[in-house]
Amino acid sequence: MESASAGVDFHVREPPIRPSASDMWFFSYLPWSLSGGLSAPLIPLLALALYPSIGPLGVAIIVAASDVSEIPLTIVWGNLSDSLRHRKWFMVFSFALTGVTLIAMPFSPSLQVYYLLNVIGGVFSAASAPIGTILLLETRAKRWWPRDVGLFGLVSGIGTAAGLGIGAAWMYFLAPAGSLSLGSTPALEALLILTGMLALIAAMIAAVSIHEPTTHVDRDDLDEHLHLGRGVVERLRGFRRRIVAIIRMAQGEPVPLPLREWVFLGSLFAVSFGSQMFYGTFVYFLASTNGASLSEAAVFLVFFASAFASTALFYSSGQVAERYSPKKVFVGSMLVRAALIPLFLVVTLPRFPLHLGETVWMVLLNGFMGVTWAFASTGSTIFLLRLLTGNANRGKALGLYNALSGFGGIAGTLIGGGLYFMTGVTTAYLIAAGVVLAGCLVLVPIRYHFIPYRQISRPLEPRGRPSLDSSHGLPPWEP
Repeated sequence: MESASAGVDFHVREPPIRPSASDMWFFSYLPWSLSGGLSAPLIPLLALALYPSIGPLGVAIIVAASDVSEIPLTIVWGNLSDSLRHRKWFMVFSFALTGVTLIAMPFSPSLQVYYLLNVIGGVFSAASAPIGTILLLETRAKRWWPRDVGLFGLVSGIGTAAGLGIGAAWMYFLAPAGSLSLGSTPALEALLILTGMLALIAAMIAAVSIHEPTTHVDRDDLDEHLHLGRGVVERLRGFRRRIVAIIRMAQGEPVPLPLREWVFLGSLFAVSFGSQMFYGTFVYFLASTNGASLSEAAVFLVFFASAFASTALFYSSGQVAERYSPKKVFVGSMLVRAALIPLFLVVTLPRFPLHLGETVWMVLLNGFMGVTWAFASTGSTIFLLRLLTGNANRGKALGLYNALSGFGGIAGTLIGGGLYFMTGVTTAYLIAAGVVLAGCLVLVPIRYHFIPYRQISRPLEPRGRPSLDSSHGLPPWEP
C-alpha cells in the first residue's frame, strides 16, 4: 500500500512556524470539553424536567436536533475555513456563541424555543469541530504532530469525563434525592448556565492566545497516523466532535472508491445507526419510571463511566489495534456491544437475581460500552486506512467516514425514539442490538491482509519541551 507520507521530505527545513502567543489556546479545549461533557445528558434531562410529557420521541428529537445542523455545517465550516485560510475567529465565535445559546436555554418560554436553541447551538459548535486539530498542526512542527494530536485528544477526553463527574456531584449535593421532580429543575437550570459560562471562558482563552498560523496544511495530505486523533469519548449525540477529514466541496472530478471500501462505510453506517437507536433515548430510559428510574446525579454517573473508560484506554486501544488485526478489533468490539445492549433491559427486570442496585449495574454496563468504543473507534479508522490506496481516496473516504457516522447516528436516534414511543423500550433496544450485529456481520467476508506498523528510529530528543520551530526529523511510523 502506498504510504500516506509518500512524497513528503521530512528532512527539508521549512520556514519557521509562528506559534500562538502562548500554549494556553491548547487548553481552551479543557473548559470547552467540560462544557460538552456537562451538556450531553443535561440538555435532555432539563427538557424532561421542564416538559415531562415529551416522552422518548421528544427526547430523541432534542438529542438529534443539534446534530441535524451540526453534521452538514461541520463540512461547510471546514471547507470555508480552509478556503479563507483563517482559523482563530472560527474557534472564538464557535465557543462564544455556543456558550450564549446554552445560557439562554433555561429561559426558553416553550418547548419549541428549546428545540430551536438546541439547533442553533449545533450550528455554532460545528465551527470548531474541523478546525481545532488543523490549527494544532499548523502551529506545531511535523515531527511533534503525533504526540501533540494524541495529547490534544486526551485533554478533550479528560475534560469531557471531568464535566460529567462535576454534573454528578452538582446534582447529588444540590438536587433532592430520587427520580426527576420539579424540585430538581433549579439545580439543572443553574448547571446549564454554568455549562454556557465554561464555553465563554474557552472563547476568552482562545481570543487571547490564538494567532493565525503562517503555515497551512492540506487535510488530504496528512500522514496516516494523524487521522487516529479520533474522538476519545464516544459521540453520544450531544458530545462535541473533533475531526480532521471532511467531505470536500467543489473539488472537481470525484475519485471512485472500490467496492470493499463502500461495504465498510455501509457497515459503519449500520453500526452508528444501531448504537444511536440505543443511546438516543438512553437518558429517558435511565430517568423514567418505566426504565431504570435513576436520579439525575446517577444519570451523570452512568455517562461518566463510559467517558472514563474510553479515555483511560485511549492509548492502549490504539496499540492493540496496531499490533493485532484492526478488523478483528473493530468487529469484536461491536459484537460485544450488541450483546451488552439487551443486558440493560435484563438488569431492570423486577426478578433479576443479582441485587447490586440498578445504578451500579447501569454504571458497570455503560462502562463496558465505553470500552467497546475505545477499541472500535481505533480499529475502524485503521481498518479503513488499510483498505485505502492513495491520498485522493484517503481524503474522500475519511470524509465519508465522518459524515456517514454522523448521519447514521441522527437517523438511528430519531427512528429509535419513534420505536421506543410506539412499541416500548424492549423492542426498540433489541432491534438496536440486531442492527449493530448485522453491521458487524457485513464485514466478515471482506478480504483483508494485515499490514503491521514498524516503528523506526528517531534522533534522541533533547530534554524539556522541544522547540516549536523544529520542523525537521523523521516520521515516527511507517507502514
